[in-house]
Amino acid sequence: TVIDYGGGIGITIRAHENLIRPSHMFGYLKQNDHANLGRIVDYYIDRQVENGAWTDVPKGDAARYRYFLKRAVENFSKVAAAFEDEYIFCWFDWDGDNVLVDGGIIDYGSIRQFGLFHSEYRYDDVERFSTNIVEQKSKARYIVQTFVQMVDYLLTKEKKNIKTFAKAREIEEFEENFQREKDRNLALKIGLARTDAEHVATRLRGTLREFRKVFAHFERTKSVEGLHEVSDGVNWDAVFCMRDVLRELPQALLSRDGPLAAEEFMDMIASTYAKEEDLGLTGHRRAKIEAFQRLYRDVVSKAALHAGTDPKKKLLEVAMRSSVINKYDRVTGDSVTLVTEKILSHRPRLAPDDVHRVFSHFIRHQNFDPDAAKRRSKDDEEKPSKLLRGMLSIVRDNREGL
Repeated sequence: TVIDYGGGIGITIRAHENLIRPSHMFGYLKQNDHANLGRIVDYYIDRQVENGAWTDVPKGDAARYRYFLKRAVENFSKVAAAFEDEYIFCWFDWDGDNVLVDGGIIDYGSIRQFGLFHSEYRYDDVERFSTNIVEQKSKARYIVQTFVQMVDYLLTKEKKNIKTFAKAREIEEFEENFQREKDRNLALKIGLARTDAEHVATRLRGTLREFRKVFAHFERTKSVEGLHEVSDGVNWDAVFCMRDVLRELPQALLSRDGPLAAEEFMDMIASTYAKEEDLGLTGHRRAKIEAFQRLYRDVVSKAALHAGTDPKKKLLEVAMRSSVINKYDRVTGDSVTLVTEKILSHRPRLAPDDVHRVFSHFIRHQNFDPDAAKRRSKDDEEKPSKLLRGMLSIVRDNREGL
């Protein structure tokens, strides 16, 4: 909520069920303040119980703290995988000051969602550059390692060196959970329904992980242009738009029995960032294109077998779901900045209700849940205003950017 008092003065209110950040706990850990560390961890656990978020917390301090640690491992492995797969740049660091203990985002100052896997983007914070998307996982793992150190301190009253916990069981669990979440995320991004995605990610993990490897090959390919400056940092452009290929490939395969030609596949997957030199069809790349399509068909066919349906019918279902999940005009950090500027330029002529209505319509347009898309409201049928059409045009123009 933003309360505007005029004259450039306002109050921003951030609300959440439990606003405790890792840094609120780690500060006491750093100070060796055992008493206050125990109090804030107890407060966090009690608040989770009070909110109904945790219903199976055991009795006794030791059991409660171990339960807290287990949930922290789950939270940060899940959010690290989600940020990587959704191309969300969130500057993690050891103190976890940009996120909440439950993994939610709290500080939006340096948050971006990319249209492509721009894995080398770094935010320039004057004194230093930020982490990039790939490094977020190691930062999340270090936050978990600090939680392990913290709980051990609470239980033993002896603060051991953080390095002592580099190979703790919880770190192994973080790695395993991270990989499982990556499997599920890709299965869902393909367009499989949740039950099918869970089956593929657990029972057909070998096939899915082979597809993940070739998917990552294309996703992480960078332009020959190299590292260059952008408005607020540096970046090395990604070449391929994976959302485009996941949206368009099932539709193309429905109309034929065999795979796409390599040239057709490249036309489908190439982004506007790709230079001519980035798109050469070497023998290695042709083999990757063949493997991508073969493994994609294999995943969908095995999901169809599990669901007891025809592979063609399952492919049609995937095509319909993927058209929503991987919608063409998805918002990015750049487009949010430009949309905000557009709203501000119109704001003197808009009543608060008008602003709210435009934003509500805009948010509904950015809903990527294929199941929710079936439940359209009367508001969704409302004809877009000129302002909203301009906002959506900005989203389309910046859909592959930072």
